[in-house]
Amino acid sequence: MTRPVIALTVILATLTGASQVHAQEPAGCDKFKWDVARERAALDLPNTAKLPSGSDISAPLPQTVALDLKSPGDAKLPMPPERTPKPGTFAGFSTLNAIPASGTYSISLSSAAWVDVVQNGGFLKPKAFSGVTGCDGIRKTMKFDLAPGPVTIQLSGVSESSIRMAVMPVSE
Repeated sequence: MTRPVIALTVILATLTGASQVHAQEPAGCDKFKWDVARERAALDLPNTAKLPSGSDISAPLPQTVALDLKSPGDAKLPMPPERTPKPGTFAGFSTLNAIPASGTYSISLSSAAWVDVVQNGGFLKPKAFSGVTGCDGIRKTMKFDLAPGPVTIQLSGVSESSIRMAVMPVSE
């Protein structure tokens, strides 16, 4: 085989593999790992408060907001994200001051984003995660064990300059 033929073969194999990976992503609202009807309804609420990145939320949970985002360099995230944002994406954060009690809380998003949850000076790992494509109004939901007090939610890698976010206690 000549070099151009080998290069073309490698490129085609790479593209085919990438499309197969994308095709394996779950699609449809029924593909979430758990029922997200409550989270989906929260993200679809009319008259959702629009907040700039960096806003504090002191109102009791559950809360749904539309968060305006900035370029990663302008977002001034409190901690560097655990995943480096891709060029041309947006980032932002909000601090919830009203986590009333220890427990499991869901954080759900209207579109794809990297989520860092920061409490007591460190990153929290999700207890559970589920995301799908092709479900109107919700793209991703995660469950975190949170302690009482403030928690900061950092979003990065978002393709648009605004995202809807719902935070609510989980009854398990």
